[in-house]
Amino acid sequence: MTTITLNGKSVTVTAEPDTPLLWVLREEFDLKGAKYGCGIAQCGACTVHVGGQAVRSCSIAIGDLDGQSITTIESFDGGHKVQKAWIDAQVPQCGFCQPGQIMSAAALLAENTAPSDADIDAAMAGNICRCGTYPRVRAAIKAAAKA
Repeated sequence: MTTITLNGKSVTVTAEPDTPLLWVLREEFDLKGAKYGCGIAQCGACTVHVGGQAVRSCSIAIGDLDGQSITTIESFDGGHKVQKAWIDAQVPQCGFCQPGQIMSAAALLAENTAPSDADIDAAMAGNICRCGTYPRVRAAIKAAAKA
């Protein structure tokens, strides 16, 4: 069994230690914000925070996270400055990648309160948006940085 802090609450995970975090979140805790996109940590749709760092939950085993703090998009509940900036900049189109995009952006801004375009590009490089809303993503991150 693995014990983690999930969105601020200590929980015990009954899944096998090699189960990807993504499946634990979706199946054991009914947290559907992190999406399955590629399964190989290349698209960013499954991004969550582990210890404040953006990680791809599809490629990290729950057994490797004992004692860690995991934060999902559900903990933001619409009130995070990045979510507000996303709405103001009208970033989403289809919305599939947005939770992962927002989690990556929030991790960036937690470490860098005034990111340059290059900083934004580097932090968001692993998040694929099939709708191509990248200019709006950058604008939203800059707006959130100023908030």
